[in-house]
Amino acid sequence: MSLRHSVLLALFPLFLLSACERLGIADPAKEAAQKESDARATGSACRHAGRAIEDCYALNPDAARSSVYAGWKEMNDYMRENKIDNVKPEIASNAPPVKDDASASESASASASESASAKSKK
Repeated sequence: MSLRHSVLLALFPLFLLSACERLGIADPAKEAAQKESDARATGSACRHAGRAIEDCYALNPDAARSSVYAGWKEMNDYMRENKIDNVKPEIASNAPPVKDDASASESASASASESASAKSKK
């Protein structure tokens, strides 16, 4: 066998390993790094929009909380240093509206009185 064939045979496994991404084989380290950077970007965007960190957690339950917080804190520090104001979000969030205690008790008493009046009519 010639030297050329020996070199090609030695490099062939490296070629196969470099094509793993093309075959759809995922790299766990790259996926973890991508998820962390996405969560940091989400935290930064939440802070820039003037949302509280708790709202960011509630709106993005699948994101890692530590990474969301790190991004939120970085943006908070950056905005303070450069005196940048919040940017009001133009699109409403998809989170369900939270009922406060007063409206919840009013709706409960209204439904109770409706059911009582329905029973009295029977």
